[in-house]
Amino acid sequence: MSGTNSPEAVKKLLENMQSDLRALSLECKKKFPPVKEAAESGIIKVKTIAARNTEILAALKENSSEVVQPFLMGCGTKEPKITQLCLAAIQRLMSHEVVSETAAGNIINMLWQLMENSLEELKLLQTVLVLLTTNTVVHDEALSKAIVLCFRLHFTKDNITNNTAAATVRQVVTVVFERMVAEDERHRDIIEQPVLVQANSNRRSVSTLKPCAKDAYMLFQDLCQLVNADAPYWLVGMTEMTRTFGLELLESVLNDFPQVFLQHQEFSFLLKERVCPLVIKLFSPNIKFRQGSSTSSSPAPVEKPYFPICMRLLRVVSVLIKQFYSLLVTECEIFLSLLVKFLDADKPQWLRAVAVESIHRLCVQPQLLRSFCQSYDMKQHSTKVFRDIVNALGSFIQSLFLVPPTGNPATPNQAGNNNSGGTVSAPANSGMLGIGGGVTLLPAFEYRGTWIPILTITVQGSAKATYLEMLDKVEPPTIPEGYAMSVAFHCLLDLVRGITSMIEGELGEVETECQTEAASSPTQSSEEQEVQSTSDQMDKEIVNRAVWEEMVNACWCGLLAALSLLLDASTDEAATENILKAELTMASLCGRLGLVTSRDAFITAICKGSLPPHYALTVLNTTTAATLSNKSYSIQGQNVMMISPSSESHQQVVAVGQPLAVQPQGTVMLTSKNIQCMRTLLNLAHCHGAVLGTSWQLVLATLQHLVWILGLKPSSGGALKPGRAVEGPSTVLTTAVMTDLPVISNILSRLFESSQYLDDVSLHHLINALCSLSLEAMDMAYGNNKEPSLFAVAKLLETGLVNMHRIEILWRPLTGHLLEVCQHPNSRMREWGAEALTSLIKAGLTFNHDPPLSENQRLQLLLLNPLKEMSSINHPDIRLKQLECVLQILQSQGDSLGPGWPLVLGVMGAIRNDQGESLIRTAFQCLQLVVTDFLPTMPCTCLQIVVDVAGSFGLHNQELNISLTSIGLLWNISDYFFQRGETIEKELNKEEAAQQKQAEEKGVVLNRPFHPAPPFDCLWLCLYAKLGELCVDPRPAVRKSAGQTLFSTIGAHGTLLQHSTWHTVIWKVLFHLLDRVRESSTTADKEKIESGGGNILIHHSRDTAEKQWAETWVLTLAGVARIFNTRRYLLQPLGDFSRAWDVLLDHIQSAALSKNNEVSLAALKSFQEILQIVSPVRDSDKPETPPAVNVPVPVLLGSISGPGLSRPFVRTDSIGERLGRYSSSEPPTVTDELEDLNLWWAAWNTWYRIGSESTKPPITFDKLTFIPSQPFLTALIQIFPALYQHIKTGFNMDDLQKLGVILHSAVSVPISSDASPFILPSYTEAVLTSLQEAVLTALDVLQKAICVGPENMQIMYPAIFDQLLAFVEFSCKPPQYGQLETKHIANAKYNQIQLFAPAEWVALNYVPFAERSLEVVVDLYQKTACHKAVVNEKVLQNIIKTLRVPLSLKYSCPSESTWRLAVSSLLKVLSIGLPVARQHASSGKFDSMWPELANTFEDFLFTKSIPPDNLSIQEFQRNESIDVEVVQLISTEILPYANFIPKEFVGQIMTMLNKGSIHSQSSSFTEAEIDIRLREEFSKMCFETLLQFSFSNKVTTPQEGYISRMALSVLLKRSQDVLHRYIEDERLSGKCPLPRQQVTEIIFVLKAVSTLIDSLKKTQPENVDGNTWAQVIALYPTLVECITCSSSEVCSALKEALVPFKDFMQPPASKVQNGES
Repeated sequence: MSGTNSPEAVKKLLENMQSDLRALSLECKKKFPPVKEAAESGIIKVKTIAARNTEILAALKENSSEVVQPFLMGCGTKEPKITQLCLAAIQRLMSHEVVSETAAGNIINMLWQLMENSLEELKLLQTVLVLLTTNTVVHDEALSKAIVLCFRLHFTKDNITNNTAAATVRQVVTVVFERMVAEDERHRDIIEQPVLVQANSNRRSVSTLKPCAKDAYMLFQDLCQLVNADAPYWLVGMTEMTRTFGLELLESVLNDFPQVFLQHQEFSFLLKERVCPLVIKLFSPNIKFRQGSSTSSSPAPVEKPYFPICMRLLRVVSVLIKQFYSLLVTECEIFLSLLVKFLDADKPQWLRAVAVESIHRLCVQPQLLRSFCQSYDMKQHSTKVFRDIVNALGSFIQSLFLVPPTGNPATPNQAGNNNSGGTVSAPANSGMLGIGGGVTLLPAFEYRGTWIPILTITVQGSAKATYLEMLDKVEPPTIPEGYAMSVAFHCLLDLVRGITSMIEGELGEVETECQTEAASSPTQSSEEQEVQSTSDQMDKEIVNRAVWEEMVNACWCGLLAALSLLLDASTDEAATENILKAELTMASLCGRLGLVTSRDAFITAICKGSLPPHYALTVLNTTTAATLSNKSYSIQGQNVMMISPSSESHQQVVAVGQPLAVQPQGTVMLTSKNIQCMRTLLNLAHCHGAVLGTSWQLVLATLQHLVWILGLKPSSGGALKPGRAVEGPSTVLTTAVMTDLPVISNILSRLFESSQYLDDVSLHHLINALCSLSLEAMDMAYGNNKEPSLFAVAKLLETGLVNMHRIEILWRPLTGHLLEVCQHPNSRMREWGAEALTSLIKAGLTFNHDPPLSENQRLQLLLLNPLKEMSSINHPDIRLKQLECVLQILQSQGDSLGPGWPLVLGVMGAIRNDQGESLIRTAFQCLQLVVTDFLPTMPCTCLQIVVDVAGSFGLHNQELNISLTSIGLLWNISDYFFQRGETIEKELNKEEAAQQKQAEEKGVVLNRPFHPAPPFDCLWLCLYAKLGELCVDPRPAVRKSAGQTLFSTIGAHGTLLQHSTWHTVIWKVLFHLLDRVRESSTTADKEKIESGGGNILIHHSRDTAEKQWAETWVLTLAGVARIFNTRRYLLQPLGDFSRAWDVLLDHIQSAALSKNNEVSLAALKSFQEILQIVSPVRDSDKPETPPAVNVPVPVLLGSISGPGLSRPFVRTDSIGERLGRYSSSEPPTVTDELEDLNLWWAAWNTWYRIGSESTKPPITFDKLTFIPSQPFLTALIQIFPALYQHIKTGFNMDDLQKLGVILHSAVSVPISSDASPFILPSYTEAVLTSLQEAVLTALDVLQKAICVGPENMQIMYPAIFDQLLAFVEFSCKPPQYGQLETKHIANAKYNQIQLFAPAEWVALNYVPFAERSLEVVVDLYQKTACHKAVVNEKVLQNIIKTLRVPLSLKYSCPSESTWRLAVSSLLKVLSIGLPVARQHASSGKFDSMWPELANTFEDFLFTKSIPPDNLSIQEFQRNESIDVEVVQLISTEILPYANFIPKEFVGQIMTMLNKGSIHSQSSSFTEAEIDIRLREEFSKMCFETLLQFSFSNKVTTPQEGYISRMALSVLLKRSQDVLHRYIEDERLSGKCPLPRQQVTEIIFVLKAVSTLIDSLKKTQPENVDGNTWAQVIALYPTLVECITCSSSEVCSALKEALVPFKDFMQPPASKVQNGES
């Protein structure tokens, strides 16, 4: 003490001492002289010491006995005033540490006497305290005496003294131990051999201990003795002692100086041997006591537990366990077991309360708990202490609920029989403030009617006890309701918190060590070192892990049981939160340690808490983990039932919703606690997802149900949003929950977002759990159309989306499951499956992978694969999603699909016809996008797939427009091939080479369509084949479009093909197509199609399937023919051209003979087209231009390289190409003449077959009989001339015969009455139909050819004449067409209306045709009359014979022009033919002609037909002049040459002339016409000719002359008779006029007479017989007699007849002369 050593302090001390001594001597002067003397001598002594010594204090200490003596004597006086003064002086000395050991002993002795006299007790205590605390001079006996002194003062009657003494004792005990600690400090560096403590009975021989330690030892040992009610060894003189005080002292020593006991074996020994047995012994009443039990059967009454001792014992135990657990393992086991027992329900409430407080003290020490676990639970035969503690807490809590609450004892009652004051309901109600309106609840637990408030006890993690601190209480305190429960509750929470934080801390260290080690290991120098350290690490971890696992295994059952119960009973949000937090931390800890059963059990508990009570959730009841919830665990003989939640907890209902179940059930309610649990569950999954493993299933199933009840529905991306429930009573949510929902939904999403931080295994667990959840949801949704639970699907989507960076590891299970969902019958379920799947695929493709997708083709295909798999699903809504996805992928990723193209195209191509319009339309949109935008970006190998897909859309029959547009796409594709030809070809060839190599390595044959052709050509062939398929589609519009496209593409781009590929084009594409079209057309349905669906009207020319197919056939045939025509130069060198030619001709023939006008006509057009082919150019200098195209040769010759090098990628027309080819390096192959001829003859044969078949009349006729149309026949005949040019050299008589048959039949075909107004000219126009023109042209071509042809051809002339003459006959006798009834147009001459009469068929007006034929005959005859063949074959006779028909019919001819033409033709022909006939008279070749000619003249000049009534006079005169012409011909061409002409013929002519000269009047004339009708001119001409012939000719034979004379006499005789009869009748009739005929006749006779006389006058006189004259003159009288007639006409005729007679008025010469002479 620097203060006491300073000179000033010393000086002061000396002064004080002297004044003290003076005061003392004053006080004792009177009564106590010895004291006075001693005091005075003391003063002197002090002064002396002060004077003599420099070190005053030390000197004082040496002499302290003497210095103190006066004061001690003063105390001995027992005078209060003196005693006080002395004690104060002594204290002063002590405080300056100037008291030696002996002095101190003396002082203590003196104090003891004072104590025994009960003087100045407080001062005594003060003095002892000062003495012991200021220095360490008091030892051993003195010390013990001082301590006993204090103890004795503690037990005086005076309260103040008692308490002061107690405090002093405590301080003294502490001082003793503190001295020992200080001593140890001093000797710490001196290491001494520890001497083993012998457990000898002589406890006082503690020889090895140092002085202070020995004091402490003795003191502690005696405390134990005293508490045990034994005599102390060291504290001699103790009179009484209380156990409570003793225990308190023991506790304070143990608590304050644990190191003393741990470092010194002697002390440890004391603990083991003395303290522990003592505690155990003192506990016995508590152990044996049973509350409420009657007197025990044992004779000795049971000692009752005594609160103060019991409570202090527990405090001691707490200290022992806390501080000396390592020393007292076995003893602690006993203590802990006792503690557990004290919690039993049959122990007094206060005992249970303090026990629980003690346990709480342990629970906040996790390391201690860990030691318990290691020392007991993990040892084989040991009590499972740790487990028991936890279970005991659980049972304790349970017992609090289950024991009927009976209020608290009204009076402290150690017997423990309870006062029945409190009722059950009182506490229950007391907890609620204001029942009714707003109920505010106190925090409490409530379970099955038991209501226990929750008291705020401690700050978490510290065990501040209440009852363990009540050291002043003697009686058991009243424990407030809920206290024990609250402490127990905190025990559990602290236990969980402690254990988990400890274990997790250690786990964390292990993990970081492992990581750092892993990080550093590569740099370590030696392998062994690393192995060594790792193995140590491993061992340590194994040990640790075992401890952790045991701790968890030991406690989880009890914890779970207690926490579940509390969770169920809790009505306070904070308490619930704590419980849930404990469950959550346990679950996560178990998960981290891999303890599946316990983990699942805790999770199940949280799950159950989340759901409404008794909610039927199979996953919670069936999982193995959850079996525990219904089991009761046997815990050391006690049963702890796991209590399932009770439904009657007073919880605020916050939501009402539908349970997720197959059968619709009522509603269920969610309370705020459920929502709280749900949040915990979310929290668990979110923060501890990595350790959940298989219990994801539990968690997710529960969340799914909650989400369902709350009515959350998935929205885009899989997040759940509040939505209305679809059916049943709508979900009812309070506003509280409404505000919570977005938060919950957000947490839910975050939960799955955090899956990206899970390791792969955990992620798989999560996915599996979601999949199995989803399977359950699918099962539930089967067979009903209720809203399904989409939770799992939505969350699978979310999980997939956030784990894109490692999508490969979960892609297959994820998409595999979603594909199953897509097939589900419930539409909403499917829709979401598809939504999820497509979203994932799109996200996967757009995600920024590392390496990028373009470098990771495998991943790209993996991502696209599910898209392809969706094609096997038949639900249209799914396919629509799939296609929309494809569309979006194309729009966003189209450029980078690369190897994914076949998959994507496959999806489009997989759409089937029956899948509905919208699907097909969407798929088609995708395809359009591909064709318009992406052809250049895709690998060329995919182009063929594009062609296939586009083709397949053409074949879809749902939507016509799509089919047509797809054909357009094929056209676009072909253009693309054309433009990019070279690059595509290169790439394909490269690919082909690679594949070829692979195939060879594998030893398989490369298999692709059209194989031998090069790959680029194969591409074209695929395109053509696809178009070919579309050309035979059932729908006409598609066929038409496809056909046009096919032929256009072949036409436009065909030049790109290799030469050899053309073979495939012709045979595999074109002819194959023709075959199919022909087959379909011939089998097509003839039924009428009613207007085509809706408002489309079908033209009558297309109103049957057959007619529609006809159009296709036409198009196809024309296309093929065009290709043959334009590409012949390519096709001819192919080798089997002639075979192809035959096949083509066969097709043309079958088309031409089809019973359809359109097809047959088109076939002929195609025929014409291929016949116009110009044979390949032979002389390279001047190419011939084909007749079809007159184009200037394109200037391309320079640019085209030879076919050998590469193909020219230039579009050219046929000639340009041809020139290009032929002007190139290699000379064109010249097909030989013979082959060419063969082709033409094949064509001729086809033509002949078509002609003969088509014009052959059918055998029977009915409505449906097919009769070829005019345009068809016309076209057919028009082909001949062109064809003939090529075959004329070999054309012989047979062929001509065949031709004739066809021409004849063709002209005979009638036309249908529908068509006649369009084809027939009106009867007045003499026009030929085009068919007739064609026929004549054909013959014209022939005859011209014959004309210039060699001699041997000219024998064909007669045949031609025959043909023509047959046609001429048609003018009067139209040809028959089989048995067909036709109506002749000529009949309509006077009645045009008949034209529309009901006859089916109308024969043509053949007159113009016949007449034209006649003209041709005349022309031809004029040219060929002298030809030998013509002469030999009696052509002239045939002509006359033919003409005889119209001439004999004359007015009866169908057309008047006919006979007129016939006459003029006859005249022309005869003018040429007769000279020829005369020439050949001798040969007899014309003999048969003459009678024919005579008959013809006869029939014409004296026709039997009557002229029509309306014939005008001018007409009649014109007709007469024709007759006259004929007679003139006879007179000029025949009669003059009579000697060359057969006699019979001449005779016939004469007879005719004779007849004409008189008999030619007609009998039906009106009067006015009479003069004309008599054909005077004709008669006159006949007369004259007759007369001329009679008189002018030299009569060769008598007979001849006779005939003519006979003729005249007959004539004259006839005239005489007529006149006579007329005169008679005239006379008889009187005034009456004579009949008309008679008048006419007479007039005619009169005219004849005058004519005759004229003729006779003109004739040579020598030729006239005299007899004739006589007859003429004899008429004169008769004529004169007629003069009297009344008819003026007769008169005028008579006058004319009489006038010529003047020539006869000559005097008869001889007679007159004779008379005069």
